[in-house]
Amino acid sequence: MTQATAARFATDPTTDARAAPAPATPGRSARRAKAARRRTVQVGLATAGTAAVCAGFLLPFVWMLSTSFKTVEQTMASPPQLVPRPLAVENFSNVWRSDRVDFPLCTRNTLVVAALVGLGTTLSSAVVAYGFAKVRFAGRGLLFAVMLGTMMIPYPVMMVPLFVVFRFVGDHSPFQMLGTFKPLWIPAWLGNAFSIFLLRQFYLTIPDALGEAAKIDGCSEFGIFWRIFLPLSRPALTVVALFAFMGAWKDYLGPLIYLQRPSQYTLALGLAAMQSQQGGTQQNQLMAAAMLVMLPVLVLFFLAQKTFIQGIATTGMK
Repeated sequence: MTQATAARFATDPTTDARAAPAPATPGRSARRAKAARRRTVQVGLATAGTAAVCAGFLLPFVWMLSTSFKTVEQTMASPPQLVPRPLAVENFSNVWRSDRVDFPLCTRNTLVVAALVGLGTTLSSAVVAYGFAKVRFAGRGLLFAVMLGTMMIPYPVMMVPLFVVFRFVGDHSPFQMLGTFKPLWIPAWLGNAFSIFLLRQFYLTIPDALGEAAKIDGCSEFGIFWRIFLPLSRPALTVVALFAFMGAWKDYLGPLIYLQRPSQYTLALGLAAMQSQQGGTQQNQLMAAAMLVMLPVLVLFFLAQKTFIQGIATTGMK
């Protein structure tokens, strides 16, 4: 206790003794140091565990990247060579100009399908999610539960019914379905269960007072959605668009079922055709082709990384 504090206690006996600062004891300092060391060890263990898990996920990608720059002899070397010397950069140009698969055409087809799927999934899911989140109507909870239940149905179960539906529509309407891109992107414009759930959770975080104030000003329900909720949900919409785009970009089963001509092939079918034709493809060129397929998605993710992480972090927080 300092002299000033002692003098204050002497002149004012009503002063609460608890107001005096507690003296630092050796035992308290030792406990604080021990707690700090414990936190440091915990953070270090968590970081090491995360790094180990990330290394396990990155190992196939690193091996694919390494093989894409190898020569044929290096791919068959024993023991395996991780860092290729010299770098066979010509693998990528050989794949792009390959006479087995027209990769520029496959890229264009995939971009068209993925863009339509991303746009359709985002817009349709946003409209349905707004209805479930902000519009009160009879049976809303039951319909939402049924919609969530559709997420449990695997795609192989729906393959045959969807094929029958599209064939029936093509046979009884002037719109040809089978052998076109329509079956690949039309279902995306009818909403996606996971995307609707994601956007609904985000819309629940937006105060109802914004919509009520807009109604007082004479704004319609669609105007509230389009002018207020849609601009505020840009992070969540980015997440939905990225998920839908990546799902369509790597889709193999859908194009395999509905597309019939090589000129319609997407990148997934192009990779499969490149691997199977003429007794198989050399591993270095196959890995180079896989890197070319993966590169646009990686670039898109890193460009939208900040908004993507923001949407993931804020979705579902009330």
